Amino acid sequence: MSKYENEINKRRTFAIISHPDAGKTTLTEKFLLYGGAIALAGSVKGKKSDRHAVSDWMEIEKQRGISVTSSVMQFNYKDCCINILDTPGHQDFSEDTYRTLMAADSAVMVIDAAKGVENQTRKLFKVCVMRHIPIFTFINKMDREAKNPFDLLDQIENELGIKTFPVNWPIGCGREFKGVYDRMKRHIVSFKANGGHHAVEASEVDLSDEKLDELIGSENRQNLFDDIELLDGASYEFDIDAVNRGELSPVFFGSALTNFGVEPFLEDFIKMTTPPLPRMSSEGEISPYDDDFSAFVFKIQANMNKAHRDRLTFMRICSGRFDRDMEVYHVQGDKKLRLSQPQQIMAQEREIINEAYAGDIIGVFDPGIFSIGDTVCAPGRKIAYEGIPTFAPEHFARIRQKDTLKRKQFVKGTTQIAQEGAIQIFHEPFSGMEEVIVGVVGVLQFEVLEYRLKNEYNVDIIREGLPYQYIRWIENKDIDVKSLNLSSDTKIVQDFKDNYLLIFTSEWNIRWALEKNEGLILSEFNRD
Repeated sequence: MSKYENEINKRRTFAIISHPDAGKTTLTEKFLLYGGAIALAGSVKGKKSDRHAVSDWMEIEKQRGISVTSSVMQFNYKDCCINILDTPGHQDFSEDTYRTLMAADSAVMVIDAAKGVENQTRKLFKVCVMRHIPIFTFINKMDREAKNPFDLLDQIENELGIKTFPVNWPIGCGREFKGVYDRMKRHIVSFKANGGHHAVEASEVDLSDEKLDELIGSENRQNLFDDIELLDGASYEFDIDAVNRGELSPVFFGSALTNFGVEPFLEDFIKMTTPPLPRMSSEGEISPYDDDFSAFVFKIQANMNKAHRDRLTFMRICSGRFDRDMEVYHVQGDKKLRLSQPQQIMAQEREIINEAYAGDIIGVFDPGIFSIGDTVCAPGRKIAYEGIPTFAPEHFARIRQKDTLKRKQFVKGTTQIAQEGAIQIFHEPFSGMEEVIVGVVGVLQFEVLEYRLKNEYNVDIIREGLPYQYIRWIENKDIDVKSLNLSSDTKIVQDFKDNYLLIFTSEWNIRWALEKNEGLILSEFNRD
């Protein structure tokens, strides 16, 4: 095997998804801990401490203790190079998570052992199923009182419609959480608490070991033996092909906060999950081992470093090898360019790189030429990867800057944040007003927008909520929008690409528009 092929085979690129507060960011931190990328895990909940999760780099995330934007991190663990995508759990930022899943080869689904499957878990799981992404389940917070493990498996299978295979099995829960039984190796891994800040002490013990009662207690031993008998007789067989098709989810139990079960999960996960997978393009399937470099843009982030006022574009490399000084072709821009300052990312920390391979996520300096979904490839090729869907906003507000002298900063801020995909901006085409209409998928995005305009662009805004709930793009390019017969509470707007749209307060108004304007074609999605 060549060095080139070996480098690609070492890559593992996955996203972590969950309902808010299931422990996703804590689990991410522990992965970084085991990879040696950080020396001390940030306390996500520690309000008395100045520490915060490494992956929550944005100031508002540190203050609120939630993730509002996806973080990209790369670290080495043993012989693997891991690209990990930590996603927002809050439903108001799910669009960012959907885009990030496009860049992942597999997903780790974190479930709270006390709460089981929750709303946001269901939504994110559906996106994984649509993309046939392999899903690995980590049932977290076993250090607290938890549901019966069999009930948790039943809920995953019944509510999410995926088969499960418990790779390990918990011994007790809460204060009585003693460790896990490894079903593959058929031995017990018992853990010793150490505050959760570094690698936990683990002891491997065979089921027949005479010290078993001393380690886990006689009641736990008897319960475990009964559970093993039931599991061996009733659970699904392990089938790696079914895992890769997204039909069977390997399940692990543990506690990210105390580190119980995290490293065994990481070890098994790396063995089970695949190296970079082929990607569908306009030329058909592109192999990661294809000699020609290609990548697509899945995330744009302005002002990751306030001192530099820069904008980073995140690319998932799909094939070949990237070299720092190489020339690439930007398909949508129809021009050749050099990707400036290629970097590997650890939240907001960066390191300039000389090379990267299929499966890697790189950040490049972007003067404003890239959009989400764009493809870059080796000169001489003209492939385009499948586009990333734009979600229709459901909440609208009119905003304007308080200080009229800060118009330039206001326009720059709203435009750059919109290019990231966090918000969508519109204007009224015939009003001459200098206000902007903002559309968002979740209302908390308004708060983040207001915060970022103030802190990153020094602009205070006035925000006025609007009653609109639905948006439709006008497909007819030759239609005279001024002549449309519309209800009084329907508004004509344009997006930043000058496409005409209609925003409505109700579905009744949508039907009115279609009935009163013969030949009008409306779309729920932007097809540009």
